[in-house]
Formats: sequence, structure tokens, C-alpha cells
Amino acid sequence: MSAPDDQPSTPEHREPDSETSTPSTEPEGPAGDAGPRPRGGRRRRRARVILVTAAVLVVALVVTLVVPAGRSGLLQLWCRATGGVCPAEELPPITEDEEDDWRVRMEPREAALWGNYVALGDSYSSGDGAGDYDPVTAEPGGCWRSEHAYPRVIAEEFSFTGALAFYACSSHKGADMLAEIGTPESQIERVTEHTSLVTLGIGGNDLGFIPVLRTCIVRMPLLENGVCTAQEEEILERMDRFEETLTEILGEIRDRAPDARILVLGYPRLFPEEPPGMYYTLTTSDQIWLNSVGERFNERIRDVVYRVDGQIYGSRDVGSVEYVNVFSALAGFEVSAEDAWLNGIVLGRLGEGMRVDRASFHPTAQGQMSIAERVRRQIEEGPERTLYVARETLDNVDKELLASELGGPFVRPGTSASEAPSPEGDDVGEETEAPAGR
Repeated sequence: MSAPDDQPSTPEHREPDSETSTPSTEPEGPAGDAGPRPRGGRRRRRARVILVTAAVLVVALVVTLVVPAGRSGLLQLWCRATGGVCPAEELPPITEDEEDDWRVRMEPREAALWGNYVALGDSYSSGDGAGDYDPVTAEPGGCWRSEHAYPRVIAEEFSFTGALAFYACSSHKGADMLAEIGTPESQIERVTEHTSLVTLGIGGNDLGFIPVLRTCIVRMPLLENGVCTAQEEEILERMDRFEETLTEILGEIRDRAPDARILVLGYPRLFPEEPPGMYYTLTTSDQIWLNSVGERFNERIRDVVYRVDGQIYGSRDVGSVEYVNVFSALAGFEVSAEDAWLNGIVLGRLGEGMRVDRASFHPTAQGQMSIAERVRRQIEEGPERTLYVARETLDNVDKELLASELGGPFVRPGTSASEAPSPEGDDVGEETEAPAGR
């Protein structure tokens, strides 16, 4: 603090304190000389004065906070006494409960079910490899959406106020999702304002996992020549790029559905944690390395999710972005197990040799059920924080509005909201189906 106007700003000689002007009653020092007066008593008295002054200020502050009339003057006094900076406005509420909040606090389950459910992603989310495909999508270059895919399982298990819009598509990349915004093929455009839940499983094709597997498998059998691990550097570069891609995808989804819970899935482990031996041409070290690639990629996805959600919660915004760990969802039933929940290598016809088909290393119907269980648990338990939805959003929700939003903005010409499927029904595939994926 600067010195007051009525005092010099430079040091000067001070008059003796009143307590030192009285004769000393302390015993003389050695040899009869009058020793200096001990200063311990003075310090104790000064400390008592300071403590009493501080106590008075604290009591006065408490009183004036309760009695607003003197609040402004006391704040100025307190700031001068402590050298602090006085706030220009009144003190903020002590707790969030004391303010008129535009958000509504919700339990995890209800925060996921108040609107529509939109399922996005690649073949692991479309159910490629699980059988019983929607005929419209079951063709070369199609999306291969299965009745056993985890989005279908989730939609049947929970009673959404709206309905499922199922648009995950085999072979899709995160880069595709961004490039297709504004086109009828866009998955992201299917997300609308009154979407309460989004599931997203994307990134495996950006990483090039099937080509990586193909490079490892289609080689001279039993030859440990490092062809698998030689791909490490390129894979790490792809992971770096995908972090930016995923961050942008999540931003686009939140722009369209700021109140939604967005559940981002990782990928399951393909091989046993301790492989019992060779799997076709893959050595045990190849399998362990491929598992490590999947685990590291999941960690990158998780880190992006945590970072984005931290920004949401830190700014006291609505909605959430949550990571769903499915890495061990197939534990004990990996590709080499006798009753595997994962499709192995699809072999060609006699004379065609070995090929890695699109459905290779994809979950079966049972595998999808196990992944659905992880998603179900996340819906029920929620993230390790409070969830909020905008009060205005909830006030506007009704079934007719939700039905009109199903399928996003690209409804077929001539299709009206009244022709959309009932909210209790399935997704809008027949009415608003996007063109088949790649």
C-alpha cells in the first residue's frame, strides 16, 4: 500500500513508544549496568492488539454481509486494511443454489433419455460382422447395419422420450464425417437440437487398423521379420492427426446438440492379453504389439474426451462428453478363443488363399451385446460429475417435435413430420435413409 497523504513516504526517526517512556522495573544487567529492556512483552502486546483489530474487522464483515446497508463501506475498509483490491460489484453468491440457474441438474439416466438417441460411427458401431443386416444397407459399399448392433440393443433396453436414429456406417472415417457435413451422406447432420444421447465409435479406419492387420497377416508364415512393428511410426502419426479430427467432430456434434450426453467408445482388445500361441501367421509378439496399438489408440481417444468435457464443465455449460472403455469387453472371448465373440480371419474360396475381409476382427452378435453392456452402464452411472440440461430445452420438448427432428435435416422430399416413425418405434431408416456408405 502507498503511504497516506498526511504521512511522509520516506522513513524518519520515531518517538519512543509510550510503554518505553516509563522507568524500567527490570533488574539491572551484569556489573550493575542498566541493561536494555526485554522486548518480549512489547511484542506480545502488539500481537494482541493486531489480533483484536483483525477480530473486530472479521466480525464487522460478517455483520455487514448479513446487513447489506453497510456492505459497500466495509468492503472499502477491508480492502484498505489488507491491501487488497475492492470488487466493483457485490460479492457473488456463496453457492450455485443462491442464483437463478438457467440449467437443470439431472441424474445420468434421465439426462440421456429426455430426447432422441442418435448412433454414429464406423463398422464397430453399425454392427458389421454381427449378421441380420438391414437389407437396404447390406450390399457392397453399404453401411451393414445389424439388428444386433449395440445401438439397437440400447434403444430396446431404455425408454427414450424420442427414438433411435441409427446412422453408423461401415468403413467410415472420422475425416469422412467432417468432409460430408452439409451433404445428404453426413452422419453429423443427423444430430439435432433435441438429441439427448449420442453414441460415437470412430477412428479405427483413420488409424488404418484393417490394413495394418493385413500387412501383419499376409506374409511368409512363421517368419518373425518385424513387418508388423515396422508400421509403428506411421501409426503414431495417424494417432496424432486423429486427435485433431476427433476434437473437431465433438465440436460439430455439440454445436448441433449442446444438451446431449455424447458417449465416445474406444475399441475392444482383439487378442488375449497373454496369447497362447500363433494365430495364423501372427506370432505372440505380433499379437501383443497389436493389442498395445489398440490400447494406446484408446488412450488418445480418452484424453481428447476428457479434455473436451473438462472445458464444458469448467465453463459451467450443459451436456457432456464421456468415454466408454470397451477394451476388455471381449476378455476371454477374443479372436483365438474357441467360442470367440469376435470374427476371425475370413478365408477365401479354395485357391484364393487367405484374405482379410471387412467383417474380419469385428464383434459377433454376442460381442455387440457385451459392448452394449458397457454403454448401458455408462448411461446409468454417468460421468464423475454433475450433469445439466438447459431449462429452455426441456420446456420445449414434446413427442411431435422429437419425431420431426428424427433423421436430421435431410428428409426425403415429400416426407412430412406426421409420416415419421412413432417415437416408440425403431429408427428412421426407411423414411430418411442416407445413401449407402462407402
